[in-house]
Amino acid sequence: MHRPASDEPSIAQLQAALQASEQISSAIVETAVNAIITIDARCIIETANTATERLFGYKRTELIGRNISMLMPQPYRDRHDGYVQNYLESGVKRIIGIGREVVGQRKDGSVFPIDLSVGEAVLPTGRRIFTGIIRDLTERKELEDKILHISEEEQARIGQDIHDDLCQQLAAIGCLAKVAQKKLTKAGSAEAQSLAEIVQLISKANTRARETSRGLMPVVIDSGGLMVALEELAESTARAFEVACDFRYDNPVQVSGNKLSIQLFRIAQEAVSNAVKHGQAGRVDIHLARQSGNIVLTIRDNGIGIPESPSKGTGMGLLTMSHRAQMMGGTLKIEPRHGGGTQVTCSVTAPAKNQ
Repeated sequence: MHRPASDEPSIAQLQAALQASEQISSAIVETAVNAIITIDARCIIETANTATERLFGYKRTELIGRNISMLMPQPYRDRHDGYVQNYLESGVKRIIGIGREVVGQRKDGSVFPIDLSVGEAVLPTGRRIFTGIIRDLTERKELEDKILHISEEEQARIGQDIHDDLCQQLAAIGCLAKVAQKKLTKAGSAEAQSLAEIVQLISKANTRARETSRGLMPVVIDSGGLMVALEELAESTARAFEVACDFRYDNPVQVSGNKLSIQLFRIAQEAVSNAVKHGQAGRVDIHLARQSGNIVLTIRDNGIGIPESPSKGTGMGLLTMSHRAQMMGGTLKIEPRHGGGTQVTCSVTAPAKNQ
């Protein structure tokens, strides 16, 4: 049964309702705190809100009609259109529908960290548009950097205390025990052998404490210093845990920047520790390479692998490694190896050689 014609909305009412809905949608986008940009399938910017102008320093008229890659630094600027084209051809989603931490570039050329969420819509005409919601992560990254810096300072303090206090005490105890052991040996006492074992255990404990203190101390990096630090990590791991641990590289990899080197070293340190302590590995390999403009750090072991439900310490270590990789704008992949064991791969864009 149809309603009376007088109850049906008129064309004018429908148009007014549609116009009101469009105004509400436009107001929501315009007043949003985060930058919102829409582009077409050719990566050309169609709309941008006020927050986009504030974030990137461009006027809206400077953005609309331009390629979205103008808001990206190299090398992402040259690669972006290829990523979109690959998606349109293959349909494989890598970033659409999820959030991801990337970097943006302002009009003044400054680069800053952003959280990017991309959505796709197909209009009734069949035309595809992509919507990007962008959030500035500068303050959060600065806070995370300060937290990591404080953590490094605290580790250095603990390492210094172990080296200056505990190691010295163990050395003194070892000397006293050795003197007593020699006296008992000269006296022909049967307890001399037991004391000799104690001397040996004290010596091992002192070595272990020194290795621990070295691991906690900050990494001093100069040109090529990361390679030296990784070599020392392999040697100290082999001595302290009595496992085979080697560091190798295809060609010398020079990492400019102490901050980047420290983060890579800490990732290697955590991965090696997990392999030995939790993975019960008998062999660990550390590999550093420069591949396709990236610095790639790989740690492989022959242990039991990562458990499905990691222990609290292990889970925290994995989270810390992932966080350090994100701080460098890199990626971290942890996967099982064929035949047993685990492989940890950290890849980060290599800094320009002139930096």
